[in-house]
Amino acid sequence: MHKSIRCTLGACVVAALSVPSMAAAMDAGQSSASSQENSATNIRMNAMQQQIDALQKQLDAMRAAQAASNLAANKTPLSSAPVTARDAAKTSVAKVKPKQQAEKSDEGIHIGGAMRFQYSYEDYNRGNVQRKGDADFDIFRLNMRGKVDDIELQAEWRWFQYMSAIKFAWLGYDFSKTSQLQVGITRIPFGNQPYDSHSYFFSSNYYLGLEDTYHAGAEYVYAGDPWNVQLAFFKNDAMGGVDGYVSNRSNSYSYNVVGVRQPGDGIFDNPSHPIGSANTSAARVAYTFKPGDVKLELGASALYGSLESPAASVGNYHAYALHMNADYKRWNVQAQASRYHYQVDGGADRLAVGAYAFYDSIPARADTYTFNVKYHQPVQWGPIHSLDFYNDYSLVTHKSGLLPSTFMNDLGVGVSAGDLYTYFDFLTARNQPFVGGSMAGDGAVEHRVNVNFGFYF
Repeated sequence: MHKSIRCTLGACVVAALSVPSMAAAMDAGQSSASSQENSATNIRMNAMQQQIDALQKQLDAMRAAQAASNLAANKTPLSSAPVTARDAAKTSVAKVKPKQQAEKSDEGIHIGGAMRFQYSYEDYNRGNVQRKGDADFDIFRLNMRGKVDDIELQAEWRWFQYMSAIKFAWLGYDFSKTSQLQVGITRIPFGNQPYDSHSYFFSSNYYLGLEDTYHAGAEYVYAGDPWNVQLAFFKNDAMGGVDGYVSNRSNSYSYNVVGVRQPGDGIFDNPSHPIGSANTSAARVAYTFKPGDVKLELGASALYGSLESPAASVGNYHAYALHMNADYKRWNVQAQASRYHYQVDGGADRLAVGAYAFYDSIPARADTYTFNVKYHQPVQWGPIHSLDFYNDYSLVTHKSGLLPSTFMNDLGVGVSAGDLYTYFDFLTARNQPFVGGSMAGDGAVEHRVNVNFGFYF
């Protein structure tokens, strides 16, 4: 079509251009024509010239349009290769709304996990000192997370050399961008979240069931700005409660109350009078201030539940806390004050708890205090890209039965190198689990050097 148009216009141009030549010949042969005829000829020639100019402009415009069309065709990359769905998505990404794009990327279940090893030197263990420490396999874990339609899934299972245990497993539904309902094995909303510590060993609250503890129930989370509100109800612990279908109630990630200690019972004995927590209500409310470069969260937490034997209710328990979590540039500071009380019918100064494949004892009542500081330092040392320097301090005091206080100080650094993260911890503690003591013990001040490194995927 473009070719035929060009030919027609060319013929017109040739015909138009021949007119002046013919007119000149006529003027040469008829020199005697009157001036009036010459004037008329000039007028006709001017009119024809204007027509020629107009036709030339049209021709130039058509040639420019044809050239632009050819250029656009030549810009198509890899025109001989088929366009894949991934390529099509790249070219149309600007047309997709941000919310729709985020929802698409969350679809499906994603698998992750970690594998960790550790070295420990324990001055309270004579054999360990003689061997100059021990190296052990720590943990292999798998995580699942994702969303199918409007339902979110989060789960984590852990394998140790001596046991395997579930940490959490829940299904979630988002009512909005800031509110969610979680059902399953979820974290008890209590104290600084997600952890009241920076080190590998948590704070002393963890060994009392007051930090990173998971029970079976339902939890509502409102994560707005500046308010954060969490309300939860838990039927029992993650092991199924006092009569759960488990062979060993100590094969647990979380520290759970599993029995009442009678006078004469050993600190690490199997519980002779089993009990479990049930029907626990918990609430956590926090408000975040943001003056300048400071981000300061202040909050309060409380929980209340019953204590059940296999046959009847045997008491109740409660706990509450005030907590603070502050960020200033590369600094983080945490502080928390807590109190808990297990009130068993007939009275009891000690309770049995179970976790990590062994039983231990805790006071039935105590006050706890934590104060933690961390400094984050970016670096460029080969694969190492950041260092986290921290000092975590815990104190457990005013224990029932006049039991001696517990303290733990953890001075350490976390080293991040790609997918590897390593904790270097130096612990000084008294009556602290995993540092040569027990919450219900009366021991000396002990020390432990610990290096835990893991690959995360």
